[in-house]
Amino acid sequence: MKTKGIILAAGKGTRLMPATIPASKPLLPLYDKPMIYYPLETLVRLGIKDILFIVQEDDLSIFKKTFGTGSVVGLNFSYEVQKIQRGIADAYFIAEKFLDGSPSVLALSDNVFLGKNYFDYANSALLKMQENGGSVFGLPVPDPEKFGVIELDNNKNIVGIEEKPSKPKSNLIIPGLYFFDSEASKFAKTLKPSNRGELEITDLIKIYLSEKKLALEILDDSIVWHDTGNAKALLEAAQKVKLYEQNNDVKIGSYEIAAYEQGFINKSNLNDIAEKLIKSDYGQYIKEYLTRN
Repeated sequence: MKTKGIILAAGKGTRLMPATIPASKPLLPLYDKPMIYYPLETLVRLGIKDILFIVQEDDLSIFKKTFGTGSVVGLNFSYEVQKIQRGIADAYFIAEKFLDGSPSVLALSDNVFLGKNYFDYANSALLKMQENGGSVFGLPVPDPEKFGVIELDNNKNIVGIEEKPSKPKSNLIIPGLYFFDSEASKFAKTLKPSNRGELEITDLIKIYLSEKKLALEILDDSIVWHDTGNAKALLEAAQKVKLYEQNNDVKIGSYEIAAYEQGFINKSNLNDIAEKLIKSDYGQYIKEYLTRN
């Protein structure tokens, strides 16, 4: 079955207040585009056409106004509401009907990845999911004790995950992009709330690990990851995106260009999108891209 995509975008953005009082956190600008464009581009570059946005109730109308049905970019967008914030793994309860037995990639709306080889890693993780049942990234960080840390055996296979250990057994953590087969919703139903009352994605990952269905895709240190949960992190990510785009003459987060390169829309379709945005640098970049290609 075709892999489907989920973007969990139901966060209230309390650490970004007051900026998120009048605006949805996932739609806040990260440099020159909404932060949710970045994970959306990832899903499209993985060849995924069917994508579910999980949002909070107050944001549903603005999401539908922003993205519509997805038909303009050759995609199929669906929407569901997370009425109570019950954790990341709750996405698989909410998405069960949408998935209808399909494998999936779950992206967090506030996680941004940068790096020339990033999409190669993402595609490799997708293949590993198809072969094994589930896969996650292993991201090297300087402060792993602040996160859930991956434990490896001598062959660099994942054998355990430890939450915020005082003595980390590696420098690898699991960032916000998860690849699971059709059993994710079934496994999620067996989870119990953690001490903070949430269904933890780490616990779902541990089920795949215990079932010997989990593969690991280790990123190298050329990949930069940002969790844009607070104002400082959002600003730093925007600065990194600006610098990366200038140095590499690319437009990161353009899911419209990604849809064109995947063959979901044609040149005329992309040109129509560019025309509607032509007064912005973003629209002008798409126009220039079309001229070069």
